[in-house]
Amino acid sequence: MKVAPVLVVLSILFIGLSDAYEILVIFPSLGKSQHIIGSALARGLAEKGHEVTMIAAFPTEPATENVHDIVTRLDLGMLEGAPINFYETGEYPFEELMIVYKLGAFVANSTLGSKGVQKLMNSNQTFDIIICEAFAIEAFLGLSHHFHAPVISLSTLGASGFTAQMADFPGSQSYIPNLFLPYTDKMTLLERIFNIMTETIERLLYEWYHIPIQEKIYNEYFRDPKPSLRETINNISLVLLNTHFSLSFPRPYATNVIEVGGLHINRKSQPLPADIQSFIDSAKFGVIYFSMGTNLRGVDLAAEKRNAILAVFGSLKQKVLWKWEDESLPGKPNNVLIKSWFPQDDILAQPNVKLFITHGGLLSTTESIYHGVPIVGIPVFGDQHLNMARAEKIGIGVRMDLKNLDEVNFKAAVIEVLTNEKYTHRVKKMSELFRDQPQTPLDSAIFWVEYIARHGGAPHMKSTGQELSCIQYYNIDALMVIFTIIIIFIYALGRVFSMIRSVLCGSKQRCDPKVNIKKRK
Repeated sequence: MKVAPVLVVLSILFIGLSDAYEILVIFPSLGKSQHIIGSALARGLAEKGHEVTMIAAFPTEPATENVHDIVTRLDLGMLEGAPINFYETGEYPFEELMIVYKLGAFVANSTLGSKGVQKLMNSNQTFDIIICEAFAIEAFLGLSHHFHAPVISLSTLGASGFTAQMADFPGSQSYIPNLFLPYTDKMTLLERIFNIMTETIERLLYEWYHIPIQEKIYNEYFRDPKPSLRETINNISLVLLNTHFSLSFPRPYATNVIEVGGLHINRKSQPLPADIQSFIDSAKFGVIYFSMGTNLRGVDLAAEKRNAILAVFGSLKQKVLWKWEDESLPGKPNNVLIKSWFPQDDILAQPNVKLFITHGGLLSTTESIYHGVPIVGIPVFGDQHLNMARAEKIGIGVRMDLKNLDEVNFKAAVIEVLTNEKYTHRVKKMSELFRDQPQTPLDSAIFWVEYIARHGGAPHMKSTGQELSCIQYYNIDALMVIFTIIIIFIYALGRVFSMIRSVLCGSKQRCDPKVNIKKRK
């Protein structure tokens, strides 16, 4: 009689254990913003009872039970050559792309060769699923073959040239702007021409420059026999995108591409440090929050730009929170509070924050929309120009070109957004649209990770388009055959008409009107 309750408890425990998976999360990029996305998903999976091993440049914060960190502690200072000052880049899209490729090669080679990762690869550890960041680090896909586990790719940038190689992304360059261009989905003729040229050159650079570098790293760390790197890319089971149709330009996706934009946002705001909360509460006319993200440091701003910003802040009645990475800021007005780090998500949740001045990164623009805070964007690098073009189009803020940033232009942009209520009204409406989802983006991401694990990679979700070559995908071979048939048909038809004409006329003289006229005379 006492055995039955014990069996029930054991059955429940067994069911719980059977639904728990061993998951490897790979987010080795040097940007803290990318790590925020990866660690948010890792913590969410761990809280569901899964065992998560995370390879990253930073530790998971806050530390979470069931998340086991392998921290590489890489940083940009280890990169060969001069340190990258992102304020001095961004002149041309291909210059930015080459920097991304360079960073990707450094991260892939350094991380795969690190002691922690090598120890993991030489262990008896097994995994049910691998989640890998989609950011120029394709060599890591060799871990799928090494651990015999399906791969999910998570893009912190939304759809990009990298994710386009991993799944079937239908669509046209006529309305889908390149990630590195400041265009919207309504482009002029010249913009469409440049967009097509940029997409084509990016594809060629990817295939003939970037992939060979990644393949060399892949071959160095993964033994034969193994599939080619291209085969591992085509074998990705699912692509998760850090975007949402209410945040971006609507576009079609394949079945195995899922939008989970905003999965890192706290649905319940955390208490702020006492000094920050007091500063915000004491701001009679509201607060402006200014941050250029994790890779663009305020201390690297040119002196004339910094002084122009300080002059504007000093002239405002609002208080300002400025993410500044140094202990002091020369010329800092009394209404400005500087810190090397702010809990951005929780600050934007404060009702008294009236404006967000940002670099236009996808995480920042997503958080501003979720919390209903209008923005002034100063895009510098990568997708920031695209994000701010989108923000201007939907009416949630204005874009400030870094080249034109001076006291007059910067103040005009700040005052425009602070005093014109249309930006606040519009961003509140966008927040309403973004929040109206059947489940949170994090819950959606967790569901699809578990779905892929349950169904052994879910090959039934993958489009055959992933397996086709470029010639097959765009039907170039079929069109060439059709064109050749048409040419042959036209030629043959011409020959037939010529033969009929010859038979009917009998000879050239009988068919020549001039000859016949002469004969009558």
